[in-house]
Amino acid sequence: MSHWSQLRDVLYEDGAVLVLNKPAGLSVMGERHETDLVRIAQEAGERLYPVHRIDKVTSGALLLAKDLDCHGDLTRQFNRRTVEKVYLALTRSTGLPERGTIDLPLSVGRKSRVRVAANREAIILADAGSRWYVPPAQQFQHVRTYPSVSTFERLWADDGHTLLAVHPVTGRRHQIRVHLAWIGHPIEGDPLFDKGGEGRTYLHSWRLGFDLGGTRIRVQAPPGEDFRAVLPAGIVGALP
Repeated sequence: MSHWSQLRDVLYEDGAVLVLNKPAGLSVMGERHETDLVRIAQEAGERLYPVHRIDKVTSGALLLAKDLDCHGDLTRQFNRRTVEKVYLALTRSTGLPERGTIDLPLSVGRKSRVRVAANREAIILADAGSRWYVPPAQQFQHVRTYPSVSTFERLWADDGHTLLAVHPVTGRRHQIRVHLAWIGHPIEGDPLFDKGGEGRTYLHSWRLGFDLGGTRIRVQAPPGEDFRAVLPAGIVGALP
């Protein structure tokens, strides 16, 4: 069995698209080693075009097109924000509300690191503790900024962790990871904010919905054993 066959955890496939449940530790493309998914597929005789990216340390549903015509239509859906995206995120914290909105603009700082485009003390918590934002006057003016919004629902919590369903309304690089860290609720294992990270971030692309040939396609990616191992038994199966 080829390496590509082992990686092919298929959630949906037809003649135009392929949706895989990507494991953590596997880059989508652009890497010069064996963990570049697109290159592995090409070496196995299958040419694929990523419609979006999820980070190497993140797992879950990944949409790929099999031809460029389909790729163009799907990327426009992402740009128009008509694609449904929900992630599971396990934070190293407690105290988050049942539902919340993180409306924090992003920018690129030193060493190309994504950060909030403001000083941390400028972040305001409003709407009875459920909305984080930065007043326009406090946002950085000397760099290019990118409006970025994430909403979340709390699914489970104990005395040290919280499991969230997060919807990135916008789709900026590292958006969920930066948003949660900057409001004081970093994702477990995230190497961007945890030097002792285990090589995977407990962020999982859980649900994906897109249009194809006039039909709405919806897929759900079951989290792998490595993600479920840090949760109480049965919690993932009980999620709505």
